[in-house]
Parts: sequence; C-alpha cells; structure tokens
Amino acid sequence: MSGIIQCDHIACQFPVEGVQLPAVANGENWYATYTAPRHEKLVAQQMQARSIDCFLPVYKSVRRWKDRRKQLDLPLFPGYVFVRISLRDRLRVLGLPGVVQIVSFNGKPAVLPENEIEALRDGLIKNALLEPHPYLKVGRRVRVLYGPMNGVEGILIRRKDKCRVVLTIDLLKRSVSVEVDESEIELA
Repeated sequence: MSGIIQCDHIACQFPVEGVQLPAVANGENWYATYTAPRHEKLVAQQMQARSIDCFLPVYKSVRRWKDRRKQLDLPLFPGYVFVRISLRDRLRVLGLPGVVQIVSFNGKPAVLPENEIEALRDGLIKNALLEPHPYLKVGRRVRVLYGPMNGVEGILIRRKDKCRVVLTIDLLKRSVSVEVDESEIELA
C-alpha cells in the first residue's frame, strides 16, 4: 500500500536536464528539496507548520525483527520532499533544519511538471500500490488508460506474471512502479 504524509504532492516523468517548463501564473512551481538522510518526515512537518505547500509520497512496508513485525510508512523517494513555492520564497525552505538544498541545474532550481505531480498525487489518493524501483530509463513505453494512474506514461515490465509500469524521474535518477492489469495499458 502507499500513502501520503499530508502536505501536498509529486511527479512521474520530468523534463530532460536543462529544459525549463513555463512558470505557473502565480509564480509558484514544484521543486524537489534534498534533505539530510532520514529527515524527510521532519522536513515535511516543518513545512506544513510554516504553511509551505509540500508533498512527501510514502508507501507501507512491513519490517520484521526477532520479536515483532511492524508496518512502517517509508518515503517513496528517500532523501527528497517536493515543495510548491515561488523562487523568491526559497530561503524560507532552505532555512529549515534538515533541508540541504533545492535540486538545481546550472545554479537554477529545476521546475517539476505540474501535471505529473498531480497524476502521482491522484494515484496515491486512490490507493495505487506504488513502491520504489531501481532507476530505469530504457524499455517499452506505455500509457495507463484506466485506474488510479490513468494518463500516466511509463516503462512496462513483467514480474511474476503481473504487469508493472515503472515511472522514472530523470531529474532525481529514481523510479517507482505500480502494478496494472494488462488491459489497462496501451503503447505510447
């Protein structure tokens, strides 16, 4: 299962390095903040307390120890919290304990696409079973036609007689996968 630490939400495929998308009318865009190791939840809570629009996607994982089992909410993208701000407000974010930097290229913060962030947020809200996947860039491209990840494009893989669509975030060199039925996809 996957879930959301309540802030606000993420993306699937990002632009090629150096390509900037047009800014949103009010000047606010989605950016990725890089955090100190294992500080994602703390950073998201601090952002929420300061009314900064943020998104930390999480998934559920069962961990076993000798004496017990426990279900944990782990970040889907370890080390990253996504934030929606205007660039003039970036110092409010960079001043938070646990925030290392905003992901940038050539000294400019990299803008994340709004539609992909919304697609991932909607998938998490509709309980799509997202989980981390090794970074994947090459493969057969497909588009999801139905279900919680409707409209999202990714790379098709098969695992144990089941289809999975891998959503790659080139900006972060990270991927996530979601299980889909073969009838729910088409070649992109």
